[in-house]
Amino acid sequence: MNEPERVTQYAAAHEQLLYFTSTSLDIRDERLIFISDRTGHPNLFDLNLTTGVERQLSWNTEAYLKSYVYFDGRPYSGLGKASPSFHAASGTLYYLQGVEIRKVDAEGKNLCLATLPRGHMTAFTHVSEDGKRLCVPCTDEAALDGTRPLPGKPEYDIDARVQAEKLSSYLRVYDTQSGELLHCEPVPRAWITHVQFSPQDSGKLLYNHEWPADCGIRRMWYFDGKDHLRLRHEGNGRSRDDFTCHEMWEREGAAAIYHGIYADGTAYLGRVVPETRGVGPTEIALSTGCARYGHFTVGQAGVLVSDGYYEQAGDREGWAGDWICRVDVDWEQAELNWTPLCRSGSSWRTQDEHPHPIIDHHSQFVYFTSDRDGRRAIYRIPLSGN
Repeated sequence: MNEPERVTQYAAAHEQLLYFTSTSLDIRDERLIFISDRTGHPNLFDLNLTTGVERQLSWNTEAYLKSYVYFDGRPYSGLGKASPSFHAASGTLYYLQGVEIRKVDAEGKNLCLATLPRGHMTAFTHVSEDGKRLCVPCTDEAALDGTRPLPGKPEYDIDARVQAEKLSSYLRVYDTQSGELLHCEPVPRAWITHVQFSPQDSGKLLYNHEWPADCGIRRMWYFDGKDHLRLRHEGNGRSRDDFTCHEMWEREGAAAIYHGIYADGTAYLGRVVPETRGVGPTEIALSTGCARYGHFTVGQAGVLVSDGYYEQAGDREGWAGDWICRVDVDWEQAELNWTPLCRSGSSWRTQDEHPHPIIDHHSQFVYFTSDRDGRRAIYRIPLSGN
């Protein structure tokens, strides 16, 4: 088994991939986009994987923005660490700086595309496959206690507050050339933190309700431009008491994958075709017998990568996964084949230490974040396991 190769080399900094719902690599797998605190504040950089040349892409000096999942950030000020979204084909990066939506093109030109209204807290953004639209999910600021600083995860139940106070989220969709607000779709009594355009149609969005009390049936949603459709229902072993998370489009956009844990403690991997309006999702109970927290990320059809749900003798004690694994899926036969690639070595201490592995566009490497050497850095391992 190979040891992972360290990719980022600035030893004095903490550095990490973008959130896994966005690629961190351009379409040629030559440019790697990452977050680094080498300037004393979080900023965005890119690394040319061929030449080794790095460039600074943002110039933040105001710490980080209060948002999901950075509750202790600065309200309406600083870099939105949850916000970067990268369009691989054009090499264009989008991110939030305070209330500004900023755009950095492949040449490094940085400009303000639009300005967000105050009174709303943001989360993970997403750029459409055609590069024409950017979705910024926003929620009434009262859900995150407004401008009051929060020490880490709030002690109160955010979903309960959203329901009791009838707060809303908003799917704000912007034109990536003009900055025009194309749509602002309100979603009442929802705390939306993850949004993803359909790879087949930028008029359709996959989104979530975060940390809902009835996670098994209220987590995953689909907006087809007109209707809001719930993607998972009770029945056939599924329950509102299940834990369901990390919905993500397959690369070609025919279906979405997700995972979680049934109410009886058995972990599972699922796939749903949104156009069927939530009827008949396929779910595979994991035979590993492990329910350690982690993520699944898509590659080419039938190939996933995971940083959780797998164990071997000698693994560290803990609630989170220890391994980066390739997972080959046969949905028709409901079979999974696990290939452990390496131990991530990550502490999972905060959101920033989550490995969040991604597969590159050419299916050669898995990239992931780890603090295995004491500080966060980006590593990679061959997807083949050889």
